[in-house]
Amino acid sequence: MQVIKYPIKESWKDVLSRPLFNVDELEEVVNLVFGDVKRDGDKALFQYTQKYDGVKITETEVSRATIEVSEDLIPNDLKQALAIAAKNIKAFHEAQFQKSDVIETSEGVCCWRKSTAIEKVGLYVPGGSAPLFSTVLMLGIPAKLAGCKEIVLCTPPGKDGKINPAILYACKLVGIERIFQVGGIQAIGAMAYGTESIPKVHKIFGPGNQYVTAAKQRANRIGVAIDMPAGPSEVMVLADESAEAEFIAADLLSQAEHGADSQVILVTWCEQLIKTVEQELAKQLKVLSRRDVATKALENSKIILVKTQEEALEISNFYAPEHLILSVKEEDSLKDGITNAGSVFLGNYTPESAGDYASGTNHTLPTNGFAKAYSGVSLDSFMKSISFQKISEKGLLNLGPVIETMAKAEQLDAHSNAVTVRMNKIKRKA
Repeated sequence: MQVIKYPIKESWKDVLSRPLFNVDELEEVVNLVFGDVKRDGDKALFQYTQKYDGVKITETEVSRATIEVSEDLIPNDLKQALAIAAKNIKAFHEAQFQKSDVIETSEGVCCWRKSTAIEKVGLYVPGGSAPLFSTVLMLGIPAKLAGCKEIVLCTPPGKDGKINPAILYACKLVGIERIFQVGGIQAIGAMAYGTESIPKVHKIFGPGNQYVTAAKQRANRIGVAIDMPAGPSEVMVLADESAEAEFIAADLLSQAEHGADSQVILVTWCEQLIKTVEQELAKQLKVLSRRDVATKALENSKIILVKTQEEALEISNFYAPEHLILSVKEEDSLKDGITNAGSVFLGNYTPESAGDYASGTNHTLPTNGFAKAYSGVSLDSFMKSISFQKISEKGLLNLGPVIETMAKAEQLDAHSNAVTVRMNKIKRKA
């Protein structure tokens, strides 16, 4: 990791830059795949699965029998862990239901909202070398709680041509029945357009690499909603002398092992912490099964020394990290000042991996600075609100002149007349 000491504010944009990708090249590939999927349907999915995943498939949908047998293919301790994680995730998201009261905004004018589930949703779960069965829980549980009528899930097959049984078991646990062994750009295109086997959906959810992120944004441009632009993972740690170097290194590496395009950043105002963290990184990196991936990610990563914790907080809000860890003595004074972050982890004993798996919060979060404008996935992500209003005759007589005045000022005479004809009717009856 590159160590940067006391960067001036004017340099923050460069210091905190994410790994760059050729956007034009990304979009060119996405457009090509989307065009083929739209034209050729499942045939294109077969071709691209063989091209990108090295697997030949003749069916996209996973059979019910394959889903059922998954329970026998994973150890009991994993099944128990998934059950506990699912319970916590359900509890956290279930509490997010909100009741909308009827509000009488003025006499005789009543307004309210009704929340309703998005009918058709598509869930994308990264697979391959790191099958993220935890994402099945993070997306599937709120989708089921919301009451989405049709839930489809796409995930790429592994090199053995099969979906990891833990992903299938997680689907069974959550109650997702339609699972497709398709990944990458072609999966997003299939859910956006629909094919012979994969239904077209109204909204697509799920994390992924730069290609998946670009594909989701392309889907959004053709009228399919997406949860957020969630790309490569990232974490920022703010730490002082009370922090444990061993813990910090472990948290940094937990994100670095996600992918070579991940980014991890330590910001501290305690200079002696830097060397001990570097030593711990080197020590822990040696024993990681994905150390090659983590090593590449660390090349994109920084340790930043600042003068004060106030400056560290300002840098954090400027960067808007997906995950933010506060390993500091005065966490209350810092947490109240956080305005831009996907999910925050407080204290030395709150590892980021708790949020990734089992604490209950959702791990599908905005990356690449989008935490400045986006929230992570929640129950609300799978729902939409419809506003209602009902106006009595007296209410219209009271509010009507206001509407007429405003409509006439905007030179929208028909808008004004829609009120006028009703008020005239009421007055005639009187």
